[in-house]
Amino acid sequence: MSEYRKTPEALSRLTPEQFRVTQESATERPFHNAFHDSHDEGIYVDIVSGEPLFSSLDKFDSGCGWPSFTTPLESEHVLEKTDTTHGMVRTEVRSTHADSHLGHVFPDGPRDRGGLRYCINSASLRFVPVADLEKEGYGQYASLFANTKGGAA
Repeated sequence: MSEYRKTPEALSRLTPEQFRVTQESATERPFHNAFHDSHDEGIYVDIVSGEPLFSSLDKFDSGCGWPSFTTPLESEHVLEKTDTTHGMVRTEVRSTHADSHLGHVFPDGPRDRGGLRYCINSASLRFVPVADLEKEGYGQYASLFANTKGGAA
């Protein structure tokens, strides 16, 4: 997949929860979402555009109830914006091409891995397992998993 964008067709395929999160900047319930406790190997892409966002190799258990990552897979696909809603100042994370609300980034991640915690809504993500990377157009990321249990030797 080389062209990432938001289309009416992509929006029409979203569940009400996915639409609420990605298009209305809502937040799903902690611990009651698809990927907070997932340990499968692969990449996470934007549910709307398919742009590659995060890798399971950068995922960690932060205990917050949402999937947490130390760094984006491709920084050019992730935008950070100041968010002053709910009486707080936070850094919102959005996808570059689809402009989907993904979650927020906080400076309380693992220090030995950069110190950031990208706290991301599962509803904004689609998971692509290592075994499906090639057939789904993300083959360039397969080599990241070459020395892992899910990757090729």
